[in-house]
Amino acid sequence: MRERDELIIADLIATRAERDPGLDVLTFEHLGLDGGATPDEVRTYSDLATNGNRIAAELVARGMQRGDRFGIMMRNHPEFVETIIAASTTGAIFVPIDPRTRGEKLAFMLRRSGCRGLVIADYCLAELDRVRDEVPGLEWVLGLETGETADAVSLDSLHGIDSLKAVLATSAPTVGVRLESADDPLQIMFTSGTTGDPKGAIAGNDRFTRAGMLGALFDYRPDERPYTGLSLTHTNAQAITLAPTLVLGLRGVFSRRFTKSRFWDVCRRSGCTQISLVGGMVAGLYGEPPRPDDADNPVRLVVSGGMPAAIWEAFAERFNVQILEFYGANDGGGMAYNPPGVGPVGSIGKPMPGVEMKILDDAGAVCEPGVVGEICCRPEGGGVASVEYVGDAAASAAKIRDGWNRSGDMGHADADGWLYFDYRRGGGIRHNGDFVHPGYVEKALAEHPDVSDVFVYGVESASGTPGEKDVVAALVLREGSDPEPESLFAWCRERLESNFVPEYLQVVDEIPKTASEKPQERFLAERFAPDQVWTPARH
Repeated sequence: MRERDELIIADLIATRAERDPGLDVLTFEHLGLDGGATPDEVRTYSDLATNGNRIAAELVARGMQRGDRFGIMMRNHPEFVETIIAASTTGAIFVPIDPRTRGEKLAFMLRRSGCRGLVIADYCLAELDRVRDEVPGLEWVLGLETGETADAVSLDSLHGIDSLKAVLATSAPTVGVRLESADDPLQIMFTSGTTGDPKGAIAGNDRFTRAGMLGALFDYRPDERPYTGLSLTHTNAQAITLAPTLVLGLRGVFSRRFTKSRFWDVCRRSGCTQISLVGGMVAGLYGEPPRPDDADNPVRLVVSGGMPAAIWEAFAERFNVQILEFYGANDGGGMAYNPPGVGPVGSIGKPMPGVEMKILDDAGAVCEPGVVGEICCRPEGGGVASVEYVGDAAASAAKIRDGWNRSGDMGHADADGWLYFDYRRGGGIRHNGDFVHPGYVEKALAEHPDVSDVFVYGVESASGTPGEKDVVAALVLREGSDPEPESLFAWCRERLESNFVPEYLQVVDEIPKTASEKPQERFLAERFAPDQVWTPARH
């Protein structure tokens, strides 16, 4: 008889279902759907094992073999996790797809990954229908009926869409785990595609379960109640919240998506003690009007990926939390972390055990402290890093140079070895000879009473100076507000050094973001036009 290996998620869930079947390990909260009238969806280990097996049996019935690919396109529903377990059981490879993905990008991801099938929520069906002719290899579709949004499409209205709920309502024979080892592929995780076509990095079962150990590394407590509103289609939600919850037997809480206006209400209602944030979320939460009960919440630990140094201490004080900053990538790069009160404010930390990280120049030499270079990593002891992008051998080869994973992120180290992220390669804002740190500009504007959200980026300098950029602040204004443009520029001049004051204020309905709440600069840049933005001289 095959022995279980808890580095395989299907085996882990089977073992936990025997050991602690009734633990309410996952809660998908519904406070924001209809004011809380709909009960939260709760899954025990037993539920996950049963439902994962039912979906696995359906995959087998549809002819899915080890190594075959299928997509998962939905927000944070319990069926997302159950389908992950089914993939691990059958040896199929799932492709998480942000439910906001549209048009050619959706078709590209399905084609590039070679998806034979798709598990999809009803509110994504209309978009799939628009591109389905462009994905001839897609053989089957299982739809999850939610009825949660106005754009939900009835499964009966489209041809060839079968019901996932019907699958989950039917008993199924036990499906044996078909993997050969824990490093067999589990998923293809695409990069954000913020600068071009996304690249799909292949990740094994063991990478998911080993991420669960981050909870111990980050000092999650036995009674920890983790919470995220980040999408499970992204590494952060999987590695910082889902995997530690499942591996350590915690009681995780998930929202369908991040909503800044009710974020702290969810934490209070569910008793959440640890939350996961990235830079775009931090700016949004900090930009909310201060409330007398901001510090009255159960959260003790914020695991942050991109806490702006300018906001760091003010955020911690306002919300009465500790901040653990970390840095990582979904394409096999290493991870650094800065525990609360240990490293300097603004630092992404030092490498986790087993990983070597250095700041290298273009020639591969280690940069002196304070000198900006590329953040690179490899296994500790001089091992060779590796990454495999599906269908893109050239990108896979270019990612590794002299054994180092070249992240594309620019940073520096201080004299004590603490690492700092400065900017994405090609994405720094050099203005009048200085590098503008967007975090300071974003903090200043986020504190303006009429600003709901802000993202700062650079456009080609009007002066034409090589390597220089002008500063643009994309703003979402609060509903009902109508500030005078000059008042916003005056606000910035009072709070920022002159070189940091934006040349342009670009007012938008929303800031386009990835599944990890990372603002998508290229879409804002495409919409940018000098005659359609506010400037100090012309409004």
